[in-house]
Amino acid sequence: MSVIPADVDTARQPPMTIPLRHFVVALGFLAAAVGLRVALAVGVAPGAARLAHVHLLLAGWVCVTIMGAMTQFVPVWSGVELYSRRLATTQLWVVSVGLAGLAGCFLLGAFAWLPVFGAVALLGFWTFAYNVARTLSRLDDFDVTERHFGLALGFLAVVTALGVLLAVDFTRPLFAGIGVSHASVRAAHVTLAVFGVVVTTVVGALYQLATMFTQTKLRGVDVWLRRFEEVGYPVGVVALAGGRLASDPTLARVGGALVALSLFGIAAILARRLVESAVDWTPMLTRYAVAAVALAGWAALTLPAWLADPLAGDRLFGAPGTGSLFRLGFVGFVVLGTLYHVVPFIVWVHRYSDRLGLEPVPMLDDLYDARLARLDFGLVVSGVAAVVARDLAGLSSVFETAGWALVLAGVAAFATNLLRVIWLHSPQSLVGGAAASAGGADDGAD
Repeated sequence: MSVIPADVDTARQPPMTIPLRHFVVALGFLAAAVGLRVALAVGVAPGAARLAHVHLLLAGWVCVTIMGAMTQFVPVWSGVELYSRRLATTQLWVVSVGLAGLAGCFLLGAFAWLPVFGAVALLGFWTFAYNVARTLSRLDDFDVTERHFGLALGFLAVVTALGVLLAVDFTRPLFAGIGVSHASVRAAHVTLAVFGVVVTTVVGALYQLATMFTQTKLRGVDVWLRRFEEVGYPVGVVALAGGRLASDPTLARVGGALVALSLFGIAAILARRLVESAVDWTPMLTRYAVAAVALAGWAALTLPAWLADPLAGDRLFGAPGTGSLFRLGFVGFVVLGTLYHVVPFIVWVHRYSDRLGLEPVPMLDDLYDARLARLDFGLVVSGVAAVVARDLAGLSSVFETAGWALVLAGVAAFATNLLRVIWLHSPQSLVGGAAASAGGADDGAD
């Protein structure tokens, strides 16, 4: 049975409707992002499809998943009530409208509407950031995960503001005469979005998850690597983004080195926790293993590339050809693995935890289909491997098309498995409970 931690305060979690709706909507964004990338590979995608794909993948799938996870687990891990359930419910729909609108504008070439939908997305993300920040503000002090989450919220506020400015600049130049260009602002925006918001959150969560679900603790070199990362990584992200914004290669070079070295340390910590794991391997840990290997490979390739030229357009996400390795191999597999535990865990706690000891209840791993989990893992690993091989080795475009098609099939199997958990064990969680989600503890707002 997967580990069900005893040291978390599940009594403080919001209604399951709130996080599960976030996760389901995020899966929709993932399917749209990967489907659009397949269309790009075969040459039938319209408009600025690459921009739509990146926003659907990172802002849609990853960030909406992060919104649901933080809303669920900040109260649980930190032992405080969520500031407002009403805001947590509202944020999802506002962000979803904004992101769907942005993707539509990119695909249709309707750039005049970008500021409108950008402002809507900003409103939703800032609502989320405010709600979680007010929740965290109730703590007397922060642990390593809470510190990372706080930093990520700050990065999110800046990223979304830059995004709106970029949206306006598509049709009404804003940056002429102030020493920056659209390209430099975009580079800073992407840097803060990926390395500031997404990766800071992922790293903060891994400090909890990689120890909690392997039943191990950081020890020895892990502690030193964590101390370096806690200072070096956020400083590096700011320096890398600032250097790209100001077109200052020296500042960006220092920042890039700190980011790459910090993340190599995270790969080592994650790998060591997995090697020392005291529990049977689960779909979560299997995907974390892929993420550790991908992150170590990305860091090893990226450090010399960023030291040489951190401002080059083909090095925005790391060394040339490593974008998919990082976004899918590291970030993607961490999110996929985490969802394989989080969704069944939320459903199990709400549906079965109060029956434990009174009647037979399923184990956590019984909620999902193990065969589907193996199938989606094989499909996604094979697909990502083909895409990464094509990017790094310059192989035929057939590898790109086949790789993304395999990823799409794997995403379909993955989504089917998680939706099946919800449908079979708690179908009312998505269609009911709206009043409970928006009312009751909203009363946490003071």
